[in-house]
Amino acid sequence: MADASGALATGKRDERIKDISFGARLMRRPELGAIAGLVLITLAFLTMANSTMFTLSGVITFMSPAAQLGILAIGAALLMVGGEFDLSVGSMVAFAGLMFGACLTALHLPLWLAIILTFAFAAAFGALNGQLVLRTGLPSFIVTLAFLFIFRGLTLVGLKWATGGSTQMRGIREVVQGSPLLELFGGEAFTGLFEWLARIGLIDAFKNGQPKVTGLPVDILWFIGLAILATYILTRTRIGNWIFAAGGDATAARNSGVPVNRVKTALFVTTACCAALVAILTVLDTGSTDARRGFQKEFEAIIAAVIGGCLLTGGYGSVVGAFFGAIIFGMVLIGLTYTTVDQDWYLVFLGAMLLVAVLFNNFIRKRATGER
Repeated sequence: MADASGALATGKRDERIKDISFGARLMRRPELGAIAGLVLITLAFLTMANSTMFTLSGVITFMSPAAQLGILAIGAALLMVGGEFDLSVGSMVAFAGLMFGACLTALHLPLWLAIILTFAFAAAFGALNGQLVLRTGLPSFIVTLAFLFIFRGLTLVGLKWATGGSTQMRGIREVVQGSPLLELFGGEAFTGLFEWLARIGLIDAFKNGQPKVTGLPVDILWFIGLAILATYILTRTRIGNWIFAAGGDATAARNSGVPVNRVKTALFVTTACCAALVAILTVLDTGSTDARRGFQKEFEAIIAAVIGGCLLTGGYGSVVGAFFGAIIFGMVLIGLTYTTVDQDWYLVFLGAMLLVAVLFNNFIRKRATGER
């Protein structure tokens, strides 16, 4: 410190102080790849797709599935920054949907209690995942892969038990009618605002004056709200520093006083609760649940997180990047229906985006750390 002060006093530049250009700082941002990818995909659909894709109704159409995937991707991103994976999150969506539906239709519980119990069960299983990983020393990839099959199997068995042999549970919308919590987890928000915007001509309306888009789906609001909250926690709080430390070097983090086990367990719980939230939102939206709910969403969530800059080795990533990564998937999934391109190309896109994202993130990491 004295040497640095002396250098400043004599007007000489300390060789330990290095200017970092704006371009270098930008290249170190983990969400750069996701933002660049979103721009490229948008430009591609602007040239290929029907113009209605980017109207208000078209944007909301692809933002709704993006929001559901994005909620899962936020949990996956936090967990990956913490150095772990959860491959059971897609099956947890189906299993939590079963628990939520059974609480309403079989046990006839009020909506508020069914929501609490669903989150409680999901949190308990998330904690179980975390404890198995930490206490056995097994890779989280293996433990959660096992639970991917366990939850999916329990969902099949549970649905057949609750419905008398069917793998689909219906009649949920009828039993929740009139609940004050229904607007918080289902339907659309700001309907009055959209009617007013239609009256003054700011958004499209039918001939009778009713808006073509009647409101903003609640799942989009949950997606945006969780992204803001998770970004704040990860970048502005001590807990966020703990998450980065636990994922970067768990041993060094423990030696520095970071409660690594508690942090990682909490991240598994968070990921499971994100899946439970998606289950509740989708069940209330469709009025039913089935055994294939959330199928392969664990892979899409992880790919969205990787596109968003999360390294597979942990200790580096961004919730903002996962946010944009999920929007890319929603845009491609729905956007293909506005083109003449076969929708089966979506799976090709998933694999290609994963490969490109990993290569890009590896290049960025080496540039940021100076590795060769």
